[in-house]
Amino acid sequence: MPGAGRRHPDPAPPPDRRSTLPRWMRLPLAVAAGVVMGLGQAPYDLWICGLAGLVAAFWLFRVSPRGGLAAGTGWAFGLGYFGFSMGWIVEPFLVDAAETGWMAPFGLIGLAGGLALFWGLAFWGAARARRYAPAALVLSWTAAELARGYVLTGFPWANVSYLWLPTPVMQWASLVGPYGLTALTLALAALLAEALPPAPRARAGLAGGAPGAVLLAVGWALLPPLQALDGRPVVRLIQPNAPQDQKWDPDMVPVFFNRQVEYTEAPPAEGQEPPTLILWSETALPMLLHNAGDALGLISHVAGAAQVVVGIQREEMGRWHNSLVLMDAEGDLAQVYDKHHLVPFGEYMPAAGLFARWNIAGLAARAEGGYSAGPGPELLDLGPLGSALPLICYEAVFPQDVHRAPARPEMLMQLTNDAWFGQFSGPYQHLAQARIRAIEQGLPMLRSANTGVSAVIDGAGRVLASLPLGEAGFLDAPLPPPLRMTPYARTGDLPVFLLILLGAGCAVFTAWKGRARKPH
Repeated sequence: MPGAGRRHPDPAPPPDRRSTLPRWMRLPLAVAAGVVMGLGQAPYDLWICGLAGLVAAFWLFRVSPRGGLAAGTGWAFGLGYFGFSMGWIVEPFLVDAAETGWMAPFGLIGLAGGLALFWGLAFWGAARARRYAPAALVLSWTAAELARGYVLTGFPWANVSYLWLPTPVMQWASLVGPYGLTALTLALAALLAEALPPAPRARAGLAGGAPGAVLLAVGWALLPPLQALDGRPVVRLIQPNAPQDQKWDPDMVPVFFNRQVEYTEAPPAEGQEPPTLILWSETALPMLLHNAGDALGLISHVAGAAQVVVGIQREEMGRWHNSLVLMDAEGDLAQVYDKHHLVPFGEYMPAAGLFARWNIAGLAARAEGGYSAGPGPELLDLGPLGSALPLICYEAVFPQDVHRAPARPEMLMQLTNDAWFGQFSGPYQHLAQARIRAIEQGLPMLRSANTGVSAVIDGAGRVLASLPLGEAGFLDAPLPPPLRMTPYARTGDLPVFLLILLGAGCAVFTAWKGRARKPH
């Protein structure tokens, strides 16, 4: 038969689209692109720069030879991004500069370089896909961001998708969560990068405009209108503005305590209802819970009929906890919640015995052995106000911690001490993540921060009222009602995880099929 035994040739490989970019330029350009992407994070909020940095990363990936240089490109890009956007990490070391200041550069370089390893691994894995490399990078990079949020207790700070917060596109988080939006963002950047030389694919690049328009249009459609707040209960947020280097100073402790008592007792503005719930910030009281009877009694007395939530430390059988307490309208201690997601190297030390040899202890831990973790997410019963999911500081960084709540609450509640983060980028990035948690769940967020920014946030992530960073005061505002339960609140990160598994399965099958077609 004609053609019998004839083997059809393999499809032609894609054209070599590598540029003549000198090797020595690749890594500096990758670092610079990462810095540009960092401008998409708070407090800059230049989302267009964030997207441009991502497009540059995909372009650098296209023009990088396979193998180690691709991994180096991804790592250098991550180094620039994390080193710039997380520059606030030096601030905790400078609170006691004489004792811990020497660790600041090591902390910044170690954190940025360590997180960049996730991205370097993603670039290396995608480079092995050859024909489908851009699509592989979208999936592997999404997998890297997901891993960054979970591995070794996780650290998803400055997630790729957060660049959209100043725009309605962030509302996609209510559908697919931050990692699903990360995948969509990376896919958009990959398409736009195809329009760049060498060998530009103008059709693919122009096609990137359509997904971008869809992202924006759907985001606008998902953005709910402002809710009517007439008749809603009033909450009060207390912001004492205690700098970290003065917070535990015996001479200043009474000043900050009396300031908070004064704000708690202050009458409401003319024509406004008195607050039904008052929030103090993280570790607002300077004593342990079992020594705080008089202080709590005074707080309850001046609060009147309002319920009060106060951040405090407690000790039980030699174990210290970063906690909060709820006092009901009668002044009784109704509930105690212990923080369960602790800050490594801050509130506890991994391999504490090893670091103790160099006299290195957790920066934020008041106990010699660090804090102990609580049992997990719990709800506070606020009576007529419904239930609240408490989040102490770092816990608001993790979407999975919010998703693990035993039931859907009526509100989220964050007590934090952002004095550790300085006065520039850290507090604003922490606030941004609180807003995103509200979007993901469709729930209002009440945020009481020691030095700011304290804020009332609605279920669409809008800041309805706030106290500025670095100012003492109190804020009375109506409590926004919850929105309907979001799709992401029902599914969590499972769909994205399954998508990554599916992509990995397709990659394995394609590789197996390619080997099977080769002549032996």
